[in-house]
Amino acid sequence: MADVAGATVSPSIGETNDAQKNVFDLGAFVGDLTLEDDPSSDDISLEGLEQELEECKNNDVVANILSKGTKLRDYTKGVENDLRKVELDSIQDYIKESDNLVSLHDQIHDCDSILSQMETLLSGFQAEIGSISSDIKILQEKSMDMSLRLKNRKVAESKLAKFVEDIIIPPRMVDVLVDGEVNEEYMRTLEILSKKLKFVEVDPMVKASKALKDVQPELEKLRQKAVSKVFDFIVQKLYALRKPKTNIQILQQSVLLKYKYVVSFLKEHGKEIYNEVRAAYIDTMNKVLSAHFRAYIQALEKLQLDIATYNDLIGVETRSSGLFIRAREPLKNRSAVFALGDRISILKDIDEPALIPHIAEASSNKYPYEVLFRSLQKLLMDTATSEYNFCDDFFGEESIFYEIFSGPFGVIDEHFDSILPNCYDAIGLMLMIQIIHKHQLIMSRRRIPCLDSYLDKVNISLWPRFKLVFDMHLNSLRNANVKTLWEDDVHPHYVMRRYAEFTASLIHLNAECGDGQLDLNLERLRMAVDDLLIKLAKNFPKPKSQTVFLINNYDMTITVLKEAGPEGGKIQMHFEELLKSNTTIFVEELLQEHFNNLIKFVKSKASEDPTSNPDKPITVAEVEPLVKDFASRWKAAIELMHKDVITSFSNFLCGMEILRAALTQLLLYYTRLSDCIKRIVGGSALNKDLVSISSIIWKEERKREKLMTRQGDDDDIKAEKEAKKEAFRKYLETSGAVDALTKVLVSLYEQNDKPSSAVEFIQQKLSCPSISEYEKLQAEFSDLQIKYNDLLAAHQKTCKELEEMKNSHALATASTKETTDSESPKDGL
Repeated sequence: MADVAGATVSPSIGETNDAQKNVFDLGAFVGDLTLEDDPSSDDISLEGLEQELEECKNNDVVANILSKGTKLRDYTKGVENDLRKVELDSIQDYIKESDNLVSLHDQIHDCDSILSQMETLLSGFQAEIGSISSDIKILQEKSMDMSLRLKNRKVAESKLAKFVEDIIIPPRMVDVLVDGEVNEEYMRTLEILSKKLKFVEVDPMVKASKALKDVQPELEKLRQKAVSKVFDFIVQKLYALRKPKTNIQILQQSVLLKYKYVVSFLKEHGKEIYNEVRAAYIDTMNKVLSAHFRAYIQALEKLQLDIATYNDLIGVETRSSGLFIRAREPLKNRSAVFALGDRISILKDIDEPALIPHIAEASSNKYPYEVLFRSLQKLLMDTATSEYNFCDDFFGEESIFYEIFSGPFGVIDEHFDSILPNCYDAIGLMLMIQIIHKHQLIMSRRRIPCLDSYLDKVNISLWPRFKLVFDMHLNSLRNANVKTLWEDDVHPHYVMRRYAEFTASLIHLNAECGDGQLDLNLERLRMAVDDLLIKLAKNFPKPKSQTVFLINNYDMTITVLKEAGPEGGKIQMHFEELLKSNTTIFVEELLQEHFNNLIKFVKSKASEDPTSNPDKPITVAEVEPLVKDFASRWKAAIELMHKDVITSFSNFLCGMEILRAALTQLLLYYTRLSDCIKRIVGGSALNKDLVSISSIIWKEERKREKLMTRQGDDDDIKAEKEAKKEAFRKYLETSGAVDALTKVLVSLYEQNDKPSSAVEFIQQKLSCPSISEYEKLQAEFSDLQIKYNDLLAAHQKTCKELEEMKNSHALATASTKETTDSESPKDGL
């Protein structure tokens, strides 16, 4: 009906489509409506009409009606007529479809009957399902009960099975523990026995069980048997450590560590036996290592090279005193007492293996004590590291190490206590201090703390001894007898060389650790040597000789300090200042000796203005003798200065620097004299006698070039020879020739029955042929060379023939190709 009404109304709506586009004021239009009186309108209320009109303002149909001015009552009647017409049409449609509606009603009735039957059937199903649900619920309860029982039974079974497994003793286990050998299977069985023993001891419920009463005696018997057998096995292995020439570390790593669980078993289930095994191992290793270190120390003592004695001090004279004192090597030639030299290499080789005494003894080598000290400490570190790790792995105790090494520590301390009081080698003591410092770093990197207290103790004992020896050197300088030390020689004194080498060595060694106390002691030593050097210089009668002596010693000291390294510091600066001041003094003395009048004049009058004193002006006559004297002999004087400097100073370069300073000062004096002459009235008359500054400089440069060339040639020749020697030595080392010869000679030395021909023995060891074999090989080589030459000639001949054949074949091929090409056009035709 609504659709029909919509269709009916739609034409009127279509007519108003254009009017909808215009803006329509509903309020204004409604205000003009005139309402007819209706007798039934008394009960009608107009309240809310304004709101409804406002709501209908935007309705298209209402807006269309109002825009045409149609009265609402007429429009309503039209709509009612349309509805009535639609209703009548709808009734006619229903009458036409009445048969179909009857058929539909019958079908609906049949469906109701069918659905009723289904409802009855489903109700029956519902009742049956309800009964089944109750049965399922009952079954579910029974299933849950059975599941709970099964779960409890499994839990009980697992606990009971574990209990039975932990407490039962299999026959195989008894056979292995009683009759089996101690091997990997035996250790696995021990682990099982250990678990059973722990299970019995730990769980209180097991202790109260009846099953334990039957099993516990058997477990105890097995424990006692296993402990006894393991004890015998370990003691047997420990006895193997006492055999001579046994490699302890290999035995520990490859044998004992395999059975470390045996010790753990004893520790847990046989404490008394474990303590016996522990004590036996400590006693064995203590004695074995003590014997090894004692033998090694005795072998090292045979290799010791004595460096310094009680009298080997800086300030002690070289001449032997006393009637019955045996003459020995002059101290000033024994540079190793005070100079570091190659001994510093011990610090670079700090990680090298320890010395093997019998090999070193076979080569007849002797070593300073610090080399032996490093070897001993290296052996101690490696042995202690291995033993510490083994004790930690095998016994699980670090404290056992200190009980084992109480013996070796005692042996080493005994040796050290006998060596240290007789050690007067300060350089060696300082090297040993550095070795201990580096060894502490090595042990720290290894993370092995077992030697910390020992190394600290050795370090603490070395410093006081070094201080004592250092004070002996210091007192030797302070108490030195100047008369016995003095030598009528201006060249560097051997005491000063000792001091320079000694100081440079200690400064170089102290550079790494930077001990401030040593720096203070070196300053005290410098003050003492300064005083002694001044006293020695005063014994020279001439001031010039005193100055030359001081310059030579200062220069030598600076050179030694520079050669040692850049760590000279304050001491080197001090001597450089002394050298500079004494060089200035010597230059003045040297110039005074050869140009005394000229210098006196320049210092007294050359700086004055000639016209400033009218009463006594500087005249040409006063200056002319000085100018002519200088012009006549300046070359000879400079030549004498050259000879004097070269003969007076040991260091050529130092002499050249002093000579340069002297000539520079001379040029300054002469320049001032020339300036003075220019200011004198009539001084230009002396210009012809004045020597040009450039001439003096050119002469000096020529002289210096000759000297430097001569010195350089000598140095080059020496350097070239040394370079060739060093290159050949490195060649022998890198090629392995030195090692091969050393091994052969050591093997020859160890032969009890020496061969009749040492040369043939060496040739045999080096896989070299004998003389007869060499001659035979030489003859074979000659025959083979002849055969080779014949084969080579035949080969060359064959190659020539082959080349000719190739050429002839190439010509034949080319001619055939040309013939083919010429015949091709004919074939085409």
